[in-house]
Amino acid sequence: MPTKAKSPKSSSSSKSSSSSSSKRGLGVGEGRYTVGKKVASGNAVARWDNYLGFSIKTQEEVSIKIELRKGDKKPQLEEEYHMYQHLKKKSSDGNPVIGVPRVLFFGKEGDYNVLVMDLLGPSLEDLFNFCGREFSLKTVLLLADQMITRVELLHKKHFVHRDIKPDNFLIGLGSAERILHMKDFSVSKRYRDRPRGKLVHIPFKDGKNLIGTARYASLNNHLGKEQSRRDDLESLGFVLLYFKRGSLPWMGLPVVKEKPKYYAIKKKKQATSVESLCKKWPVEFEDYFKYVRKLKFDACPDYAYLRKLFRDLYKRKKFENDFCYDWIKLNYKKNYKSGKPASSPKPKVEEAKRVTKEVRVPKKKVQTDSVSGNDWMKRHGMG
Repeated sequence: MPTKAKSPKSSSSSKSSSSSSSKRGLGVGEGRYTVGKKVASGNAVARWDNYLGFSIKTQEEVSIKIELRKGDKKPQLEEEYHMYQHLKKKSSDGNPVIGVPRVLFFGKEGDYNVLVMDLLGPSLEDLFNFCGREFSLKTVLLLADQMITRVELLHKKHFVHRDIKPDNFLIGLGSAERILHMKDFSVSKRYRDRPRGKLVHIPFKDGKNLIGTARYASLNNHLGKEQSRRDDLESLGFVLLYFKRGSLPWMGLPVVKEKPKYYAIKKKKQATSVESLCKKWPVEFEDYFKYVRKLKFDACPDYAYLRKLFRDLYKRKKFENDFCYDWIKLNYKKNYKSGKPASSPKPKVEEAKRVTKEVRVPKKKVQTDSVSGNDWMKRHGMG
């Protein structure tokens, strides 16, 4: 059962809303961490609440997610915990994994599941707003290099993300402020399995519902095709153009209802050629899309080639190798508060709502007991 603990002194310990006040000051993680103010509330997809927390021993800030365990619901935080642990495993070459937040604690606290992780900085969407909704070419190329590498890591671990968007990439804090981190694997899916001990790619299927965020979804995703590695990379390409252009052609369409809007976005993407989408930008962006869209469903992308496209452009532009992003030049640590300066335009987010419904399947009784690490590995073909 979470215990009441004295919260360390911090400017973040100001009064919060009544909805989160009942958990303020609770000691979790075997009494090692204190719950602070709520920073994000759950929804139909993510049933947990996110709090700012503190290490009682070091008083360092941490991220605390708390989920009420319900008998008819699969524990999301336990799945997330095992996913992060899986991603943090060292690769075959023994190199440490970069860009995945560290899990500090996971366990049960009374009727709740609690996940304590490293606290990260603002997301790329927040920083994009902070910078006036426009990134320089230099910043876009620096981000492209790291984002391709993060997606490659996930793919090497046999998963596709299926919701690549600016909100799911966050910078670190302190010495890690120039390192990009990937998060939110709630709709990720294993694309390779081991039915007989050998890795086998999942079969192609169509007739699927859109999964992820419509604004950045690949064209194949809109067309109801099973997603694979190529779709993550196409979504990443849309994100890069969004950063450079400030918007995408299918943003702000005059459609309100959900299904008609997704249909309108699909039709606009189909009508927008790669050439017209990238016509004002260096040819490397066009080459990126042409390569990704030619990939077959089960093809392994050449991540090194994609990185080289943008690295060569970076060198040709004679940018300094100082990893100085636009928000660092604007001294975001001093000025950043909400990620949205008063002068920046209000982003159009109607079409950016996440869709999580897949093809309807018969309901099955959910096992409500805790899922062990071995069970999770077997479920995803890694046992």
